[in-house]
Amino acid sequence: MARSDARLIRFAAVAAAVLLTIFILSKGSTTTYVPSTSNNNNQQSSNAAPVDPALAAAQKEKQEKSEEKTKAKTPAVGSGGKVAATFVSLARNQDLWSLIGSIRSVEDRFNRQFKHDWVFLNDEPFTEEFKRVTSALVSGNTKYGLIPKEHWSFPEWIDLEKAAATREEMKKNKIIYGDSISYRHMCRYESGFFYRHELLQDYEYYWRVEPDVKIYCDIDYDIFQWMKDNNKQYGFTISLHEYAATIETLWQETRTFIKEHPEYLPADNMMDFVSDDGGFSYNLCHFWSNFEIGNLNFWRGKAYSDYFEHLDKAGGFFYERWGDAPVHSIAAALFLPRDQVHYFPDVGYYHVPFHNCPIDDKFRLEHKCMCNPKDDFTFRGYSCGQKFHTVNKLEKPSNWQDYS
Repeated sequence: MARSDARLIRFAAVAAAVLLTIFILSKGSTTTYVPSTSNNNNQQSSNAAPVDPALAAAQKEKQEKSEEKTKAKTPAVGSGGKVAATFVSLARNQDLWSLIGSIRSVEDRFNRQFKHDWVFLNDEPFTEEFKRVTSALVSGNTKYGLIPKEHWSFPEWIDLEKAAATREEMKKNKIIYGDSISYRHMCRYESGFFYRHELLQDYEYYWRVEPDVKIYCDIDYDIFQWMKDNNKQYGFTISLHEYAATIETLWQETRTFIKEHPEYLPADNMMDFVSDDGGFSYNLCHFWSNFEIGNLNFWRGKAYSDYFEHLDKAGGFFYERWGDAPVHSIAAALFLPRDQVHYFPDVGYYHVPFHNCPIDDKFRLEHKCMCNPKDDFTFRGYSCGQKFHTVNKLEKPSNWQDYS
């Protein structure tokens, strides 16, 4: 009897110890509920403790980093074999709210079908807000690059006092952007460096998109693939005459270069688009480069690389105010066969103050174009559109004179 009592006492002691341990452990624990992403189960349990904000933030950051790593590994060329192409926007952080309209226009009219990537470049680091907002709008991958300082500064051979005197003189003469240093850095960068950025090395074609532009018409084919399939190296929507006071010696330097390198000019070049007298003078015609679709390998090639280096050493980006538009245009006209330069009559494009709007009524309605054909700039007097059609023997729309 005494032995049984002893067993009962020991059993009761062990049981009491176990119950005490369970009680202590239960007092020191909490239950965290992670809401389901399902629409049918997205409310927190009324019996659960609230999610720790610090823990939730850490989990979100970890997830975002994981997604970024996955996105970075996504190849530029899709599994379906589509052409390696991207949109390119040179933008400042303060351009965000004027740029998102451009992005939405391009996405709605074209890219939501094809999901090409988008590369953003800036001479300062992009803000988290810029990246968050733009990535939410783009259907492809988004990439954000910082421009190397040596690509956005005065090169060592530039006489800074001479450059400053030029800016002061242009300011006095009220030449647009005449006194701007940043504008000159931008023109030089777009002329000779954007295609060298590491983020663009995986791509063959690009489409330049700037703030405050609009695409007017539905584009139901992959423009990049069409460019590749048809061996087009450069495409534009608007052409016009350049402001002569900004490029006083550009053609002189161009003539010097082509005299030294006649081998870079193919037999069927388009000299007759940029010169009315066989190359003696420049008629100021150029493609408006705020819209351009092109093959990056053309800019990477030896002809253009040598041409840019010649111009850069001449100093006209700073001693005058050479724009990337005439530089690109002259190069495309001289170094490409004419059938590799393409005018897009079917995109519908706007950048203040000029419009490109298809003047064919049937096409405009079929592609849901939201533009007035009376605004079309193609055949207006200050445009070089008519000249482009003439020198290339392109058929003009039957009613073109009604819009000239």
